Amino acid sequence: MQPALSVILFTTLSGAGYGMLVWLGVLLLVEYFDGQRTVITSPLFWLTSLCLASVLIAIGLLSSMLHLGKPGRAWRAFSQWRTSWLSREGVMSLVTYLPVLALLVLIGIADVQPSWRSAFDGPWVQVLGLAMIVGATMTVVCTAMIYASLKTIPAWRHSLVGPGYLAFALLTGGALTATLISLADLPVAIVRPFAAATIVTALASIVLKLAYWRAIDQEPLPATRGDAVGLPGRELSVFERPHTEESYITREMAFAVARKHARRLRAIALTLFAAIPLVASALSWFVPNVATFALAVAALTAFAGAFIERWLFFAEARHVVTLYY
Repeated sequence: MQPALSVILFTTLSGAGYGMLVWLGVLLLVEYFDGQRTVITSPLFWLTSLCLASVLIAIGLLSSMLHLGKPGRAWRAFSQWRTSWLSREGVMSLVTYLPVLALLVLIGIADVQPSWRSAFDGPWVQVLGLAMIVGATMTVVCTAMIYASLKTIPAWRHSLVGPGYLAFALLTGGALTATLISLADLPVAIVRPFAAATIVTALASIVLKLAYWRAIDQEPLPATRGDAVGLPGRELSVFERPHTEESYITREMAFAVARKHARRLRAIALTLFAAIPLVASALSWFVPNVATFALAVAALTAFAGAFIERWLFFAEARHVVTLYY
């Protein structure tokens, strides 16, 4: 498939934004039940984190509209939520903004309340944190299912596509969250768990991507030219192209990346989204003085690696229509 920059930006940036919301929701729950509330009493941290996550999501969603033939009709996608994963994704993306906006309102309340902590008394933190976790996770799942539900592209209709999307969202979003926590000069006891989360999600991403790449390398297209014309088991050769000039189908569906280039790009992606974040996060754990710099490196390289991985996700996928062309 032809990799579209708008869709790559969408899945990478919005995935990181939703990953941030998941980890911020976890942080809210842990802080509330732990009773320390060290992070909850830092309004600047929450304002920065929630706004950054929202901006990443918004940029991703807006960039995805560039891939539409008629962006002005994008609103119609929301009406097909009963049957379309794309529509479900749009609905869930709007629903997920609700707890984020509620938290931003609480930040405003904190300006007129005697203290920031008083704005978080009661069950609000639990409810909003859990709502962000569920909403962000479901939105990423819907995004993954847009591709995993396509029967005509076997490489996408794979059981590891959904977990892979979640892993990369948690990896990039977690690395960004850990960087912001370190920048806020919060205690090491709070920074270290998020550095550990980056290590765990990086390892999970390695396992999932290696398994996925191995699977698509070994599994051929489920149909042949013989199957397409009603002659199963027969070897058919093409003596003339369907047409003499390029068309939308040949540009979008028949894109191919050389195997040697794919192997090289896979190695670069693994280095960027896995190896470097692993080393940088481990360094931040053992050497707290360089935690901010190390976690920032982990976040930037994880983003770069995710971008390359997502390009390969599209470039290595083959549509069954290529059997005809």
